[in-house]
Amino acid sequence: MMPDTDLSRAHWRKSSHSGGGNDCVEIAFVAGGAAVRDSKDPEGGAFRLPASGWQGLLAALRD
Repeated sequence: MMPDTDLSRAHWRKSSHSGGGNDCVEIAFVAGGAAVRDSKDPEGGAFRLPASGWQGLLAALRD
């Protein structure tokens, strides 16, 4: 995981495959990687991944 960074100005987005509801994860691309949070609890925190970790997560999800 990456060190804490200020995410207050991050541009959060949902997958285009998400339904219209509020029951998915959101992603924000930040310096050096990505941050992921639960759309139902946007103030509940996020976890951050370096770029290589984000690529690894995507590869694992595709498999």
